[in-house]
Amino acid sequence: MQILLEKLVSQAEIVFWDFDGVIKDSVEVKSIAFEELFSEYNQDLADRVRDHHERNGGLSRFEKIPLYLSWSSEVVTDNKIQELCNRFSLLVKQAVIDSPWIHGFLEFIERHYKDKKHILVTATPTKEIEEILQSLNIRHFFFKVYGAPDAKGGIINQTLREMKISPKHAIMLGDSVSDFKAAKDNNVLFFLRSTRLNKNLQSACKEYIFKDFANE
Repeated sequence: MQILLEKLVSQAEIVFWDFDGVIKDSVEVKSIAFEELFSEYNQDLADRVRDHHERNGGLSRFEKIPLYLSWSSEVVTDNKIQELCNRFSLLVKQAVIDSPWIHGFLEFIERHYKDKKHILVTATPTKEIEEILQSLNIRHFFFKVYGAPDAKGGIINQTLREMKISPKHAIMLGDSVSDFKAAKDNNVLFFLRSTRLNKNLQSACKEYIFKDFANE
């Protein structure tokens, strides 16, 4: 599958990337943070929150936290949502930076970033993902970076139109249902990084699945 991925990315004019679970193995970090954030209510709620988060990768904390608050006895207010979003950011930012790379990513992006446009589309807030990329010294690999609250599907559509690139000359690398839907809604080929959390999605992606970026 790595050979097919290499070939398709080489042929594309534009490559859309998710971040967590595709560039960094950081999905678990956010699972732990969500669970910790809501464990102060009760463990049943914390378990429910973690399960929902893991089944809905790619949705932003701005969508998840109000939902999770509504499951608690807490009155949902804008101030409380902002407080939890800020606490979540403190819990995850350095942990994401410190999390392992997806095997082979750095070598892969180094081979491809100069001859095509790479666009990062993530559910992480824009300011936070920019800071993470700078800390990791990989910001220069990406032509544009988009984070929450921008919707992935809308960004893909806007980018293709502005750059006058046909969807058939684009590819999306992701690991979640929201990534899959964003690509398919724009007729862009989707390549799935397989994980234990997206087994249901693997059957839909068929041969367009990769484990990592290493040509081994």
